[in-house]
Amino acid sequence: MLLKKFNPNQGLRVLFLVAIAFSLLTLSFALHRHFTFYSSYDQGIFNQVFWNNIHGRFFQSTLSSQLSTNVVHSGEVPAVNYHRLGQHFTPALLLWLPIYYLFPHPATLTVLQVIFVTSAGLVLYALARIYLEPAIAILITLSFYGANAILGPTLANFHDISQIPLFVFSLLLAMEKRWWWLFWLLAILILAVREDSGITLFGVGVYMVISRRYPRIGLAVCSLSFVYTIALTNLIMPLFSEDISKRFMLERFGQYAEGNEASTIDIIWGMVRNPWRLLVELFTPFVGTIKYLLGQWLPLAFVPAVAPASWAIAGFPLLKLFLGQGDSVLAISIRYAMSIAPGLFYGAILWWAGQGFNNFGKRLKDCQPRKLNSQFRRFWIACICLSLLFTITSNPNRTLYFLIPDSIQPWVYVSLPEQWQRVGQINSLLAKIPSSASVSATTYLIPHLSSRREIIRLPALELKNDRSEIVKVNFAIADLWQLQRYQVAFKQDRLWLRDITALIDRITSSGEYGIVGFNNGVILLQKDANSIPEAMTAWLTYRQEIEPKIEQK
Repeated sequence: MLLKKFNPNQGLRVLFLVAIAFSLLTLSFALHRHFTFYSSYDQGIFNQVFWNNIHGRFFQSTLSSQLSTNVVHSGEVPAVNYHRLGQHFTPALLLWLPIYYLFPHPATLTVLQVIFVTSAGLVLYALARIYLEPAIAILITLSFYGANAILGPTLANFHDISQIPLFVFSLLLAMEKRWWWLFWLLAILILAVREDSGITLFGVGVYMVISRRYPRIGLAVCSLSFVYTIALTNLIMPLFSEDISKRFMLERFGQYAEGNEASTIDIIWGMVRNPWRLLVELFTPFVGTIKYLLGQWLPLAFVPAVAPASWAIAGFPLLKLFLGQGDSVLAISIRYAMSIAPGLFYGAILWWAGQGFNNFGKRLKDCQPRKLNSQFRRFWIACICLSLLFTITSNPNRTLYFLIPDSIQPWVYVSLPEQWQRVGQINSLLAKIPSSASVSATTYLIPHLSSRREIIRLPALELKNDRSEIVKVNFAIADLWQLQRYQVAFKQDRLWLRDITALIDRITSSGEYGIVGFNNGVILLQKDANSIPEAMTAWLTYRQEIEPKIEQK
């Protein structure tokens, strides 16, 4: 069907088949990842935020508190009343609260994420059909569903950026239809996604100005997004915590700042004062930067590289990534890559509609649409298939752990039957923890326990409760088997295995916690409880087994 022209009705049938296939496959893999205990910390953070929201404690989270500057830098204990809005300002999440209220489960967030991305593809097709024939519009939609920058983040933990493609494509569709009331509503929703989404909206405004299509509205969009982002990060978010200036700005853009804290204004001024550093950061690492761009362009057959609208809209989110530091900025399978996609795909639509650098300011209705010949169609389909292949072989977010080894040398692989056997074992211990009890858990157990007020990550045991008392958690549960399996190739897992084992030795020998459950490397401890003899014996036997691994450096 994709190798020949077809009418709009055929196009819609193909579109819905593709969308259904995408949603079923991604939902199956993402839910399987969650229920086999491979969803991790961020899934727990968002689930606890949603859970607190439906109980009237808006945007509070002990899991977010554990990542705050107060805990990380000042040594305080996580607090149950910590407001996550100081780290990321995400009021748009309230839109989905009624759905979570009906289905209050961590897996609900995974379903929502797949719905967001699938719906974004449908809106993209409607956007493409304004200018393009069904065959090209279908290929653009296929490119979206097959993009590594879309598939990888969709198969990840729930994240706020998953709303961006849907909102931005809808905003661009409203612009094309001149539905200005909807345009401005969506502009506000985009700003409400998180504190840095104004950068994406700013790119849309720049396009509207330099393309001379809607220069006045474009200037208003640029002004709104810039003022909102600056005011939000410098005036509003600091009311909740000091994380934006003492942690997040420094972790991502600390090379432009001096001292132990920096606001967004400080970072911008630091960039202005150090243009040479700015240029160096922009193009280094050179190979990594080029590889990232090629990965973003690949599913669209590299068309965005020559599409002026793609550079205008996606250029600013790209600048944010390229000017930052850290391992995640150039990782195409994680959530940040998804914010780049809307500009690239809209630019590709306009390029096929006839817009190029030589006629960028020309009215689109006066441009000559480009024809899709059979040779380029085959090349385009090959690019989509290659993008899918790269996505699968990269094993994004360990979703395909049962197909793709996490490490070849040394060998690290967990088979499907092996992990599903462990699922029952883990769930049997999780069931012993009351829903109202405070708990500390290892990373991959946190999402399944996060629908509660008091939860933190091991090896921490203390938190500050609603009475502002520092208390120790009632239960602690650790999946040492998972750490043992992965520690041979991943240093952080080895360090956690060592630290948590030492913690267990200390709190059990002092009688502070008792071992009340042990099953295949998963241990459950309860405060002020006597150890169950069988569980203690199983733990000591397992402890001897992992002793050589603990002693490794």
